[in-house]
Amino acid sequence: MYALIDCNNFYASCERIFKPELVSKPIVILSNNDGCIISRSDEAKELGIPMGAPEFKVRDQIKKHQIHVFSSNYALYGDLSSRVMNILANFSSNIEVYSIDEAFLNFDGMQVNDYESYGQEMKSKIAKWLSIPVCVGFGSSKALSKIANKIARKFPVQTQGIHVIDSEEKRIKALKWTKIGDVWGIGSRLSKKMIARNILTAYDFVQPYNKDFIKNQMGVVGLRLIAELNGESVLGLDEPENKKSIAVTRSFPQKIKQYDDLRERISTFATVCGEKLRNQKSCCHTIVVFLGILDPENPERKKYYHKSMTIPFETNSGITLSNIAIKGLEGLYENLKGQRFHKAGVIVTQLTNENQKQFQLFEEENPKHLALMQIMDRINKKAGDRKIKLGTQGDKTWNMKQTRLSPKYTTQITDIIKVKCL
Repeated sequence: MYALIDCNNFYASCERIFKPELVSKPIVILSNNDGCIISRSDEAKELGIPMGAPEFKVRDQIKKHQIHVFSSNYALYGDLSSRVMNILANFSSNIEVYSIDEAFLNFDGMQVNDYESYGQEMKSKIAKWLSIPVCVGFGSSKALSKIANKIARKFPVQTQGIHVIDSEEKRIKALKWTKIGDVWGIGSRLSKKMIARNILTAYDFVQPYNKDFIKNQMGVVGLRLIAELNGESVLGLDEPENKKSIAVTRSFPQKIKQYDDLRERISTFATVCGEKLRNQKSCCHTIVVFLGILDPENPERKKYYHKSMTIPFETNSGITLSNIAIKGLEGLYENLKGQRFHKAGVIVTQLTNENQKQFQLFEEENPKHLALMQIMDRINKKAGDRKIKLGTQGDKTWNMKQTRLSPKYTTQITDIIKVKCL
C-alpha cells in the first residue's frame, strides 16, 4: 500500500502558522520580485483570483476583497517542508519526497490494521506540531494514491481529509470520477488527444480496447500507467538523485547596466553553484554564464547571450568557479556594452562524483581551496544568510523586490517570535 500526503495550499498555510488571524482569510503569494501569483488559499480561489496572474492585473480585485498578499519566503517554506517530511518519516522509513509539499510513503513489510486511522494520525500530528493542513490518499499503487488524495481534497467534509482505495468497488468508482486531464502523467497536450479519442476519464483510459492507442501515444510509460490505475504497483519509490546540472539565475528588480553590478551578481551565482555542488558531493567540468536583455524594439521579446567554458580540472570550489565565471562575463560584456540587463545566471554542467575526481597531470586546483570551502560552509551553516563571502560578492546581489516579505520565523534568529511570560 502507498500513501500520498499533500499539504493544502502550502505557501499560504506556512504564512498562516505565525499569523493565525489569517485563517479563513483570502491569501495570495507572489513570485520572485513580487511578479505573478504562485499560490492561493481556497478563499482566494473562490474569489476568482487566477493562478499565474501578474499582480498588477488583479490589484483592483485584491483591494476590493481585502486579500492578504505576501512575497514568497522560500527560506520559511523550505524549512517547514523539511519539518513535514521529518514527521512523515516516523510513519514509514520508505519515503519519497515528491515536491516541496508532497511525499509518497510505502508500507511494504509494515503491519497497518486501519489505514484511515493511520492517515488521521499523520494528519493530526502535522496539524498539532506545525499547524499545516494536509490530505492523505491511500492506494495499492502510486497512481491510485494520487487519485485518492485528490478525492480527499475535493470532498473534505465526507472524507475528513483521508481517503483509502482498498477495494475494487472503490477503485472503479474513483477511476470513473477522475477526469483524464487529472490523471497523473497526462498533460494538456495528451489530454486533448485522449478526449478526441473519447477517453474522458481514468476508467476509459484503462479499457483494453484503448491499450494500442495509448501505447502508440505514450509508449511503455502509458502501459505502466494503465497497470498502476488497475491497482498493480510498477512504479516504486524513487531514490533521490544528484542533479545532472545546477543553475542559479535571477531576474533583476531593476535593469542593470554597469559592469561592476553584473560582476557582483555573477560572482555570487557561481559561488552558490559551488555550494550546491558540495552539498550533493559533486564536481563540475563546465560552467556557463548567460545574460538576458529586453529587445528595445519589442519589449515583450527577450534575448539571451551565453558563454560556455570548460574547466581544465573538476571542481566545486566557489573561488575557482567565481574567477572563471567573471572571465566569461568579461567576454560577454565586451560585446554588449550599453545594454540594460534584466536577468543573469550561472549554470554548471558535466557533473561527477567528488570521490571519483580525476587528478590532472599538468594543471590542478589549489589544494587549499578544499579546506577553505569546508570552513566557509561550516560557518555559513551556523550563521545563515551566507555571511562569509568572496571579495567579488556584494550584499545587494540577492536583493529582490519583496515588499511584502514575512519574517523568517524558523531560520533567522532575529526573527524568532518573542513571547512575554506573565
